Amino acid sequence: MTSSAAPLRVLLADDHAVVRRGIAALLSSVGGIEVAGEAATGAEAIRAAQLTRPDVVVMDVRMPDMDGVEATRGLAAALPECAVLMLTMFDDDETVFAAMRAGARGYLLKGAAQDDILHAIRSVAAGHVVLGPGIARRLLDQAAEPRGPAPDPFPELTARERQILDLIAAGRSNGVIAAELGVATKTVVNHVSAIFAKLRLATRAEAIVRAREAGLGR
Repeated sequence: MTSSAAPLRVLLADDHAVVRRGIAALLSSVGGIEVAGEAATGAEAIRAAQLTRPDVVVMDVRMPDMDGVEATRGLAAALPECAVLMLTMFDDDETVFAAMRAGARGYLLKGAAQDDILHAIRSVAAGHVVLGPGIARRLLDQAAEPRGPAPDPFPELTARERQILDLIAAGRSNGVIAAELGVATKTVVNHVSAIFAKLRLATRAEAIVRAREAGLGR
């Protein structure tokens, strides 16, 4: 049977036209991906995404008018189904954490190989979280650092909700969590909704970052 899957539509947001042209050329060279539009500022990225409804926005961090982190936060609120992949020169921990808290599903540096960029675009579109190897290593190192006692990092959560948040931070899906705890998947979904509401979280990626910062998910 012939596949009739629609191509993956990608919006490019970067204030440097040469960068946008380079990524557009890369995407045009492979099948199954098309460029839905371009933007030079964060505000333009939000407007263009609302008009074109892309599957993925490839977003720079530093842009005039509105930076990529703030634009990502706006996209998470306006178009939660749209995945954001940060592609930037900045790899400091503060910027990485800010982007993931804002709702980005991926974070790569502009020096990444073309195959890694393509893989990241497809992965975030499929709902996965993607981090460049150096960034992922730093996050894992931070998670492995010995910490002082923190018996109750999220006092607003019940014991069961903290347990589920710990499993989310460890990378478990709702189905896997349900199987491990011996409960229905719907029960886990309800707990996850309560966790997101109490901690004011917008995305699963944001939940993972918050939980790992508190020492969960080891």
